[in-house]
Amino acid sequence: MTVLMAAGVVIGGALAGCGGTAPAPAPVPTPTSPASAAPAPPKKPPTMAPGPAGRTPVFERRPTGGGAAEKAAAEKVVALTFDADMTADQGPRAKAGERFDNPELIALLRRLKVPSTVFMTGRWAEEYPAQAKGIGTDDLFEVANHSYSHYAFTADCYGLPVVAKDAMTRDVERAFSAFRQAGVRNVVPYFRFPGGCYDDAALRALGPANVTAVQWDVVSGDAFATDAGAVAEQVLDGVRPGSLVVMHCTRSAAPVTAEAISRIVPELRKRGYRFVKVSELMEG
Repeated sequence: MTVLMAAGVVIGGALAGCGGTAPAPAPVPTPTSPASAAPAPPKKPPTMAPGPAGRTPVFERRPTGGGAAEKAAAEKVVALTFDADMTADQGPRAKAGERFDNPELIALLRRLKVPSTVFMTGRWAEEYPAQAKGIGTDDLFEVANHSYSHYAFTADCYGLPVVAKDAMTRDVERAFSAFRQAGVRNVVPYFRFPGGCYDDAALRALGPANVTAVQWDVVSGDAFATDAGAVAEQVLDGVRPGSLVVMHCTRSAAPVTAEAISRIVPELRKRGYRFVKVSELMEG
């Protein structure tokens, strides 16, 4: 076969050199394949309908009720949420070495394969853009809005400065903008009030932001805690099917959260619980 092919090349070359025309090679058939299906559009995160007069709706845990809702509520699922807090005026403290991030906690959640929702302030995303992008491009996580400034939306909220009513929507939109600037992709239209503090006026003022406010039914107590065992025990005692747990992703303010998680996750799995993001909890 090799000899015949070589002879063909020589003859063809001789004909071309003498003004002849070498025979054109036979066309190679192109294998056909079925047209690939168009990729499915990304799934839209579930939200709650606005309340009366366009008030921002509030979600606290998977609801109970009759029929399918009751069955869903009995399913052993739990959402762990982590607030990545940083107020607008804490830049000098970060520059001086205070850490408002917790990469060890995020790494632990990855190792344990725990789907989670991170409620991030815009200021945190600006301070730690690489970490924000890493979290927000990892399908294990979804990123929700915790305001830009971590200022309160009501008075008398743990001593936090207060956002003016006419600036609330802009504050939330500024946080979403900071996420985009950092390259965060897995963003959901959920909002957590700083300190969990809100009133009817805040729900009215935040209506134009088109978000669902997300609270919780289990307080971990990890903020400023020094005993990881006590934090773990408080969570394990409080979790019920459909629960939503609030924790923190800030080393300086919640130094034992990662250690508590290393105890909470195996125990809840032993009890038959499955971890979900807030979007899945809300969908159920």
